[in-house]
Amino acid sequence: MKAAVIYQKGELPQYVDFPEPTTQNDDEVLVTVKAVAIKHFDKGRAAGKHYSSTATATTGKVIGGDGVCLLADGTRVYGMGISGTLAERATIEKSRIVKLPEGLDDASAAALPNAVIGAAMGLKFKADIQPGDIVLINGATGFTGRLAVQIAKHYGAKKVIVTGRNQTSLNELLLLGADELIAITQDDENFKAQIAAIHATTPIDIIVDYLWGHTAEMILACVKGDGSFTNKIRYVSVGSMAGDIIQLSAANLRSVDLQLTGSGLGAWSKPQVRQLFSEILPEMFELAAKGKLKVETITVKLEDIAELWDMDVTNGRRLVVTI
Repeated sequence: MKAAVIYQKGELPQYVDFPEPTTQNDDEVLVTVKAVAIKHFDKGRAAGKHYSSTATATTGKVIGGDGVCLLADGTRVYGMGISGTLAERATIEKSRIVKLPEGLDDASAAALPNAVIGAAMGLKFKADIQPGDIVLINGATGFTGRLAVQIAKHYGAKKVIVTGRNQTSLNELLLLGADELIAITQDDENFKAQIAAIHATTPIDIIVDYLWGHTAEMILACVKGDGSFTNKIRYVSVGSMAGDIIQLSAANLRSVDLQLTGSGLGAWSKPQVRQLFSEILPEMFELAAKGKLKVETITVKLEDIAELWDMDVTNGRRLVVTI
């Protein structure tokens, strides 16, 4: 079969002939792959930079962790890969399959799950979002951030505040449900003043952070208390595009009812992951099929993987490989 294979960490994937995978037990099923989204997560693992990265065999490893597939009977599903999914055939876990609704194209179906995981899991399980909550999304102009805006509103957020660098992309978020925009490109004092003003009039309940770094330091400084009673703030770290390390004042933890947590591999319980596949993903696929969740993708062919692996995808779109 044809597949995208990496032989050494950090190298570009190669479009080559590779042995077809075989199922190892009754919990696995062999499928035909139709579409696979390329995420920062995939690139990080392939380069050995993600905390979940494992050693790459010198004999080569098919990359890709999930995708849209066809079962032997032709049923179209989303599945989590056991073997790499950027290939004509793959093995997936029977317990992590979601049947896809009609009306949802392969590219959108492939692009959605990682972003749903990066948005819904944090909002639902880490932040315990409730109707009427005020939500701040730090770094909302990327693909996952855009989906987080829509999911937060779907879950009942009263107001969604978003930050980002690209002003055009920020403005587009207003069409997806965002209520207030904050540009990261402005100087620190104006950035903090804008957040502080919003927090003073409509106290922020949830912060979902895809950037971390200096922006997180500024946001945390803005919600620091002064000895008065405060609302409970649930701060959820999902990404670290602006830096992995921050300085955190101890006063932040003592002066406000602050819950600081993260959402990612290893941070969820087994029941929560089961709920992801049994309830959350099916609901989000249905919303997308009905046009209630909007995503934008760029589709490319598997044979072009080496040339397109480092493609700069902008304006909140997702690169999807069709097979």
